[in-house]
Amino acid sequence: MMKTNVMIWMGVVLATVTMAQEPKVEPEVVLKAMVDRADALYEVGETVTFRIEGTLGGKAADGVVVECVISKDGVEAGAVEQVTLKAGKAEVTGSLKAGKAEVTGSLKEPGFLQMRARSGKASVLAAAGFEPLKLKPSLPVPEDFDSFWKGQKALLAAVPMNAKKTRVETKAAGVELADVQVDCVGEVPVSGYLAKPVGAKAKSLPAILTVHGAGVVSGSAGVVSWAVREGGLLAMDINAHGLPNGRPAAFYKALAEGELKDYRVRGREDREQVYFKGMFLRLVRAIDFLTAQPEWDGKTLIVYGSSQGGFQALAAAGLDERVTFICAGVPAGCDHSGMKAGRIAGWPKLVAVDDRGQPVEASLQAARYYDAVNFATRARCRGAVVTVGFVDATCPPTSVYAAFNALTVPKKMHGDVLAGHTNTPGAVGFMQAAALEHVRAMRGQ
Repeated sequence: MMKTNVMIWMGVVLATVTMAQEPKVEPEVVLKAMVDRADALYEVGETVTFRIEGTLGGKAADGVVVECVISKDGVEAGAVEQVTLKAGKAEVTGSLKAGKAEVTGSLKEPGFLQMRARSGKASVLAAAGFEPLKLKPSLPVPEDFDSFWKGQKALLAAVPMNAKKTRVETKAAGVELADVQVDCVGEVPVSGYLAKPVGAKAKSLPAILTVHGAGVVSGSAGVVSWAVREGGLLAMDINAHGLPNGRPAAFYKALAEGELKDYRVRGREDREQVYFKGMFLRLVRAIDFLTAQPEWDGKTLIVYGSSQGGFQALAAAGLDERVTFICAGVPAGCDHSGMKAGRIAGWPKLVAVDDRGQPVEASLQAARYYDAVNFATRARCRGAVVTVGFVDATCPPTSVYAAFNALTVPKKMHGDVLAGHTNTPGAVGFMQAAALEHVRAMRGQ
């Protein structure tokens, strides 16, 4: 009898210990925010109201304290303001009730005002644009910008293309696909995939060059999807680093963690050594290759990319008059010298800063030769489209608008008020539709 009681007692102790090892999980606050205008656009000096909503465990986060900081698109942050969420009818979250609060702000110059709200681990951004179409370059184009790039292109022109094409099997019906390498300045070639309709006639195909965002990956054989559009395109996709294509993922991961780690800031204190010089010359060489194909129609060339790819699209338009249209989604590389005007710069943050937060002069000057804003001033294409996320912390809207405004060609902007560093389905549809509309327009000429 005693033995049985001991066993029962031990069972109770074990159960108690087990229960103690499973701590109760407290629900987290979920925050959402927006501004009081659907387009989030204001005139300089107007007041914007940022609306914050929160739920806790699916219910209104009533009484929850939220800390809010308002800044100029991520710089020159103001003091922390605390607000308390009060239950009410939701406008942002779509729920019947939510904890609600408001803060206000204004901007006395063109740009963006950003509000960051935090509660515990929860954080949310909202932003408002104040006459962003009036944003100007933070520094002028260097006087020798054109001669610098003319010299670089002359070096490239002296290198024979020596193109190598290897046929690649594809399941795409009616499409030929090839793995392509083309010699460039130095030891790093253009490397990517070329797709075209089977049996395409000479001078029958508009061309599109798709370029990559940040990272270390292969060229994309998915470029075949462009080859079958609008009666057929000559489509090429190149990887950003001139790497062999189609290798296992581990191959590219090793490079990203090793040889190409932090490539974005490599050589940034010398305009001759900046990593992007090679990337941009590979753009020009890829255009050399595309326009040398017998199927090219001789008049249509689109460059299409997002983030670092948007940076490349703007650079291509500024470097090569053969480009007739660009699609630059949430472009990087804009307004490197923004700090000189009290503004934020976009990725890759090419300008180094010292321990006092001041720009290192050598990198500031070198960066000016790789600024999408400056390339935009040189664009002579027939048109351009750009996308922007108002709460993009990687390629902030202030920097994107600085480049967009520098374009003097026909242009359109697609803004996503609640989007960060991404191309929303709407933005992707906008860019693809614009590219294909350009193809149709050029075919009609």
